[in-house]
Amino acid sequence: MKLPAAERAWIEPAKIRDYLLSREHSVGRFKTVFFENLGYSGDVWQRLEADLRALALTGEATPGEQTNYGQKYEVRGTLRGPSGKSGSVVTAWIVRWGEDVPRFVTAFPGERT
Repeated sequence: MKLPAAERAWIEPAKIRDYLLSREHSVGRFKTVFFENLGYSGDVWQRLEADLRALALTGEATPGEQTNYGQKYEVRGTLRGPSGKSGSVVTAWIVRWGEDVPRFVTAFPGERT
């Protein structure tokens, strides 16, 4: 299945700039190493945002748990970063109850290939 309403997916810029690409974030800094290895950087964070959005549009979504906040989904795929390197990634999304727009939750390295 495809992520519902993926064409309208919302990605909060701070989740990219201040979390996934931040060496200072207590949790995100461990993910930053993975994304930097693919060539992404905080200076041009919009590239990672665009690539995550493209994955949401084209990847297969797997429904996850239903929480008090909404229905979660995972979309797995491969990102080819600015460096030309590729990496497997898992993205998490949520469609909140009463809304019809998926919101980006997080991304992290997937299985090694």
